[in-house]
Amino acid sequence: MTQPPQVGIGVCIIKDNKILLGKRKNAHGEGDWCFPGGHLEFNESWEGCARRETKEETGIHIKNIRFVTATNDIFEKEKKHYITIYIMADYDVGEVQVMEPEKCETWDWFHWDALPSPLFLPIQNLLKQDFNPFKVKM
Repeated sequence: MTQPPQVGIGVCIIKDNKILLGKRKNAHGEGDWCFPGGHLEFNESWEGCARRETKEETGIHIKNIRFVTATNDIFEKEKKHYITIYIMADYDVGEVQVMEPEKCETWDWFHWDALPSPLFLPIQNLLKQDFNPFKVKM
């Protein structure tokens, strides 16, 4: 039996004209680079989820949290289907740390025109929308 799609939140955090990406491990997309984020919990706002997941995964605080777009992400091999809601935010305070070493190998800041590889499927789908966090009209 197939499961219904799950809802994930991806948080595109900007600091000094760079974005934060982490290298996944022990989950689907292992070895891929992705934004901080995770599953939307019951009765949780998108902004609340973005704030919570960012703090849990990286130890930093974010501000100016806003919705930008969504992707429909089907992981054929893993038989998983996600709707990923993308949130943009600005770095506020804290030092980036690997808070969940069982899930993330490392975090680093990247220029948008020099993204690492391979990218997590939802980010690949995001790029197909010609998304650029530095050209979003807000």
